[in-house]
Parts: sequence; C-alpha cells; structure tokens
Amino acid sequence: MMCLVWIIFVFQLFSINGATESGIVGGKVSKPHSRPYMASLQVQGQHTCGGILIREDFVLTVAHCKNPQPMTVVLGAHNVTSKTEKSQQRIQVADYHPHPKFAGYDYDIMLLKLKNNATLNKYVKAIGLPKKNGKIPANVNCVVAGWGKTGAQKPASNVLKEATEKIQFSHECKNIWQKYFNTEHMICTKFNKKKGGICQGDSGGPLICNSKPQGLTAFTLQDDCNNPKYPHVFTKLHFFLPWIKKIMQRSNC
Repeated sequence: MMCLVWIIFVFQLFSINGATESGIVGGKVSKPHSRPYMASLQVQGQHTCGGILIREDFVLTVAHCKNPQPMTVVLGAHNVTSKTEKSQQRIQVADYHPHPKFAGYDYDIMLLKLKNNATLNKYVKAIGLPKKNGKIPANVNCVVAGWGKTGAQKPASNVLKEATEKIQFSHECKNIWQKYFNTEHMICTKFNKKKGGICQGDSGGPLICNSKPQGLTAFTLQDDCNNPKYPHVFTKLHFFLPWIKKIMQRSNC
C-alpha cells in the first residue's frame, strides 16, 4: 500500500508519520533575491511552508499549511533565519481563506490576506498568475523552490534553494497515484535522484514554468520523496483562477 505525505515542514505541533526529510533535495542555491515573489510562512519564528506573493496584500499557498497558531509571512528573504537581512518584510496574516472544498489532498489551496500591504521593491515583487486556459505540455522543464532540510541527516538549508523538474503526462500520474490524483485539479512532475527536487518542507511553494507559476507544491511519497517512480504532485493553479479572483475581489469591498 502506497503512503503519501503533505510536504509541510515538521516541527513542534506537527507530527506527520514518516516525514524524515524537508526542503529541496539536490538542486542549487538560488541567486539571492532572484525570486522576489517567494514567501516564507512562519510560526513562532520557524519556517513551516512556502508561498507566493500574487498581490501586495495576498499570498497564495496550500490549504494544508494552515496552522492553529498565528502565522507570519516573511517576504524579501534569501536567508530565512537572518536577523540582519534588511530586505526582509515580516507581515502578520489577517485572514485565512482555505478552499471550502479542501479535504484530504484535493482542493489543496489557500489565500492569505496580509494585515498590511507589502512594500514592493527590487526584493519583493508580486508574480502574475497563468492564463485560465493555459496548458503546460509534458516534458517542459519547470523550476521548484523552497527552504528547509536537504536530507534526513542533514541540517536545514536557511537559504532559498531550487531545482528543475519536468511536467509528467497526467494519465501516467493517475496510473501511479490512482485515487489520490485528480487530473483536473493537479499537475505532476518527473525528476531523477541526482537532480532531486521538492520534499517535506516545500509545501505551498511554486512550480514555475515559462516564468509563470503553474502549480503549488502539494505531496510526495511518504518517507521517500526522492523516489523517481512516484511523481511529485502540485495543485494546478489555472483550475482555481476563478476562485482566487473571487476571494481577492471580495476583500476589496
């Protein structure tokens, strides 16, 4: 029986069985501030999940990252543990908007309304969303990014890391993940052990294809996120664009 796991950063309140690794496995350290839309979601000063800034007052992430304790969004960071990185902006979350149909692993998406608007500059920028009917064909190279541990016995990477993964055919993902994979709502990727990719701790971070976010990091195989037989799975953004637009418009009223 296959077991899958959300790839949330495990600490204190979280106890996900088998979550032995966190963060990007393999890959490389990102050029500092080259991805100014990246957000670190933190609880009690600890990084728990990733996200992306899509407007000066909204961060997009996944619903399973919702925490019972107050969350802080850190923008403009390269090193999330640095207290002297002047580019950083720390903003409290005012409202949480998980998708109302979120249950288990489907509809795994959430909008965070920030208490204060982010100050947009060269370190902090919002990223545009994909077009509603845009489709990414299989075998296109995309980039994943996040913070966290780089292996079971390795320390956490405090700096942003990234790796390249390829879009997989949806029918192949359905054959492998079966009931866990919804072809309408999800995208999956293939990778190899040498290049690595996402693991526990990267939840909510983006899958960037042709400079646009196409997915949000959702889940991998439990205990073995670097097993190429099991594609990595992402929430498919363009399916949720009407819902995202509705929530953001409502906040303007």
